[in-house]
Amino acid sequence: MKVEIVVYTLASALKAQEGGADRIELCCNPGEGGTTPSYGTIEVVRQNVSLDVFVMIRPRGGDFCYSSYEFHAMKRDISQCQRLSVDGIVLGILNPDGSIDKRRCKELIDKARPLKVTCHRAFDMSNDPFQALEDCIEVGFDRILTAGQQAQAVKGADLIGALIKKAAGRIAIMPGSGVNENTVEEIIRKSGAREIHFSATAFEDSRMVYRNADIAGMGSDEGAEFKLRTVDPARIRSIRAIAENAVNAGT
Repeated sequence: MKVEIVVYTLASALKAQEGGADRIELCCNPGEGGTTPSYGTIEVVRQNVSLDVFVMIRPRGGDFCYSSYEFHAMKRDISQCQRLSVDGIVLGILNPDGSIDKRRCKELIDKARPLKVTCHRAFDMSNDPFQALEDCIEVGFDRILTAGQQAQAVKGADLIGALIKKAAGRIAIMPGSGVNENTVEEIIRKSGAREIHFSATAFEDSRMVYRNADIAGMGSDEGAEFKLRTVDPARIRSIRAIAENAVNAGT
């Protein structure tokens, strides 16, 4: 069972490594579903972890239909990732009709080699998952991250299983979104997946002693500036163990 952990900081990357992850997906902006992290963040993570580092190539939140300027930014980000010696990148582009933008995805994949390339959950916004699967294989993606076109992978587990069968080893299919201690067994049992993607999220209190009581969350009511997102190594080990037990039970 391969385990990929999504992380947003160096501290989280180190926690993912401590928990025994096989790979991390490095992003920023969790509230927007992940965008491209800064070059500084990529560099310090690459220098301080030994596991595989895959970097999100997504110029903004929102949809996956990008302008020519955004596409150029994605190419520049890929060049920087290559210079920083990461192991892979994560991307996806759709046409306005919901089909995979094969021309531009292939251009980015070809540019990225020899890095590995995952198609992210743009796949879940495509208009035909089985056609999108064939398109991803055609243009050269190594892996698809998917929740089975649902908000959470447990709800899309049957479709994920069907995609894995149709792929027949031509591309890896990795369930992600809402994968946790309560859902991973069902996801593995229904899909037969051998890779999983999750966050193992935990929160740490800020070290700040002084806190301005008149400002919370920089204008919101959340107080998020004193609540630091990280990763729980124990949760990684627990979720992996449940997933591996589900695999063994099915063999």
